[in-house]
Amino acid sequence: MSSVSESRRDLRLSGLHKRYSNGFTAVKSLDLVIPQGSFFALLGPSGCGKTTTLRMVAGLEEVTAGSIKIGDQDITSEKPFRRPVNTVFQNYALFPHLTIAENIEFGPKRRGVKESAAQVKEILELTELTEQAGKKPAQLSGGQQQRVALARALINRPEVLLLDEPLGALDLKLRRSMQGELKRIQEEVGLTFVHVTHDQEEAMTMADTVAVMNQGEIEQLGSPYELYTNPQTTFVANFLGRSNLIKGTVIGREGSGADAVVKVDMHGTVISIKQDRVHTVSKEGWIGIRPEKLLIQPEGTSLADPGNHFSSAVVVGASYLGVSTEYVLKMPWGQELMCFEQNRGVRGGIVELGTKVDVSWRQEYVFLLDSSQDAQAGREEE
Repeated sequence: MSSVSESRRDLRLSGLHKRYSNGFTAVKSLDLVIPQGSFFALLGPSGCGKTTTLRMVAGLEEVTAGSIKIGDQDITSEKPFRRPVNTVFQNYALFPHLTIAENIEFGPKRRGVKESAAQVKEILELTELTEQAGKKPAQLSGGQQQRVALARALINRPEVLLLDEPLGALDLKLRRSMQGELKRIQEEVGLTFVHVTHDQEEAMTMADTVAVMNQGEIEQLGSPYELYTNPQTTFVANFLGRSNLIKGTVIGREGSGADAVVKVDMHGTVISIKQDRVHTVSKEGWIGIRPEKLLIQPEGTSLADPGNHFSSAVVVGASYLGVSTEYVLKMPWGQELMCFEQNRGVRGGIVELGTKVDVSWRQEYVFLLDSSQDAQAGREEE
């Protein structure tokens, strides 16, 4: 019985469409179900429609077409203050003349809630702000102010909490710390969090499910692991991390069920790609391999992890980054590929520029995308 009740409070966007008076369409017929109690991320570059989607859910942007429901409750046309949602913005919008406790208590007092002190105490503890309760916002760090904004939204007990680039104003170290804090708080309160961000690491670190948006539409939806290891479009392959995309020609298929593979000719070498990692029906395709899945070894020496491999690649670039080294490899057919190698001390130094190397990878890490898609899609947004 409880599972039915929970599923009825999912956030459902059906045919959601936003078109402005100047003719620009920001969101195109979006269909999305965000399960109750999940941490969900809308990820994409600036202008992809993610913030517009969030603002329509919040009631801050009028819907052109489609509907927004929480369970069976249609909130498409409801005033913002009548919706069971709250929003945390990037700029926090705290009241500078009020103490932290007073900022947090503002919402309940405005609604006429009596005896809200206990609620404030509980939220202060949850957000680890108890010792800051008597201070003013200007006396707090950026991370603490962000937690105050979060506490002020949580005390209203919304069913859905909307987070619009909430960590964007913080420096890198603090942002990473706050990612863990946000995830901890979401798990403790059990509310639905919908997080809008253009930061791939942020989305993948915190969210249970990520929707990658591009030009008003969802390119792919799934867990961070699914999106990264098995992207379905060139945009997702490039926007989430980096990918080497190599032209290939499909020459046949073998096996059935879970053992089915597609055989692809890649510049004279035939490789096998698992059917569930093939996202095209055309004869030509983009063979994709992540840079950290490539292994290199000086030409002629034994390969540590033999699989698909090529000889006579040349190291034409090397960047030492401490934990890893990024190599640029010029392949025999002229294309340059990226290779990220962990500095585990096994090699004893960086491979010198001009060195000929053998390149290999395990075939289960390869994916195949539609050749009609732009191989550069998403890269300019890195």
